[in-house]
Amino acid sequence: MPTDTSTGTPVVRIVGVTKVYSMGEETVNALAGVDLEIEEGDFVAIMGPSGSGKSTLLNVLGCLDRPTSGSYFLGGVDVAQMDDNSISAIRSRRIGFIFQSFNLIPSHSVLENIEVPMFYAGTPPESARKRAQELASLVQLGNRTGHRPTQLSGGQQQRVAIARALANDPMILLCDEPTGNLDSVTGVEIMKFLTKLNEEGRTVIMVTHEDDISAWAKRVIRFRDGKIYEDVRRKS
Repeated sequence: MPTDTSTGTPVVRIVGVTKVYSMGEETVNALAGVDLEIEEGDFVAIMGPSGSGKSTLLNVLGCLDRPTSGSYFLGGVDVAQMDDNSISAIRSRRIGFIFQSFNLIPSHSVLENIEVPMFYAGTPPESARKRAQELASLVQLGNRTGHRPTQLSGGQQQRVAIARALANDPMILLCDEPTGNLDSVTGVEIMKFLTKLNEEGRTVIMVTHEDDISAWAKRVIRFRDGKIYEDVRRKS
């Protein structure tokens, strides 16, 4: 069973959030007045069929998309009201992203890929290199730091992506189908990494369509038609 490390302090709070898309003459209500709080140190799985709103919610939480209406508080700050530059800074320093397709830069080495977020955050090169080396060791790739993504297995590439997501010590990790491109054995390996990070106090929010992957989370939120229809916390 997942170990509960949540603190009771909301790191994410969204109030009355809607997201409306216009597609020609058709209007799509991707999010329909969602209220949600996620505590610091929680591990949440977001589930639902295609078109249910789960990916739209993840984009809003990651400051990749603005809500049409409503408020989004990240660490107590209403980021929905910020200008683009401020949002970019928040996204760079407070949110780590882990994607299904890894999104590594093919021409960069393991170390260079891990350093990318620190480059954009203005971290001095020597400090960034030291931090990247520490993170490569953390994800058990200390002996692969000079390799390119094409020289790594899928599981190793996802571990590089996890290290990159941790580069700026974010408040939350947002994971979009983190095991979707991996075989089941490697998927378990990645989930063990995420669970360990959560047990150390990191907040993890994960979109998945797989029940066996959601079973690693402490809390499962299910979406349908842009709304939350089930929110269940697992017993420790």
